[in-house]
Amino acid sequence: MQEELNRQELDYIRIGNEMGGNQDWLPEWDMNRGGCAAVTACDLCLYLAVWEKFPALYPFGLESLNKEDFIRFTQIMKPYLAPRSHGIDFLETYLSGLADYWRGVGFVGLRAEGLSGMVPYETAEAIILAQLDAGLPIPYLMLRHWDPSLEDLEWHWFNLAGYEKTPEGLLVKAVTYGRGLWLDLRRLWDTRADRRGGLIRLF
Repeated sequence: MQEELNRQELDYIRIGNEMGGNQDWLPEWDMNRGGCAAVTACDLCLYLAVWEKFPALYPFGLESLNKEDFIRFTQIMKPYLAPRSHGIDFLETYLSGLADYWRGVGFVGLRAEGLSGMVPYETAEAIILAQLDAGLPIPYLMLRHWDPSLEDLEWHWFNLAGYEKTPEGLLVKAVTYGRGLWLDLRRLWDTRADRRGGLIRLF
């Protein structure tokens, strides 16, 4: 019998010493403050360009990833996922922008759909495990949350890029601002808010 996989970490893109891009790099005020959806989409497209072998998803060289090119990429992505006064706080808005960018570069390798933060935890966990096992990052939107320790992730998009099954529960690796954070998925999912975010499933 095959041994159950207890840990999975994606070989996430690195730009210098950071994991993916960093919103703090962005010089435009609106993107620096509210460009998390665009940064997450740029990370996702860059990851797919490297590992799904579709270089058209990233308009610059893949041989030497650098901060300057990534910033330019966010400026290309901005018209598709531009910051709004209330943020990109609906999965449908993110999906529409991502689909428009994919269509523009001719990418048809994957489809994307949203999973509401209102679905039961067990449903979300199964989809997260399956997508990470398939080697695909997961764009994730969190709105308000009851736990003050997660305040920095409120009203924010980030990517999930790994998991670890522990005796206490399932940890997931959230990538944002150029670093990875290990979080308890059940606590992350249970925001206890009237409005919840959710995640983007690729298939």
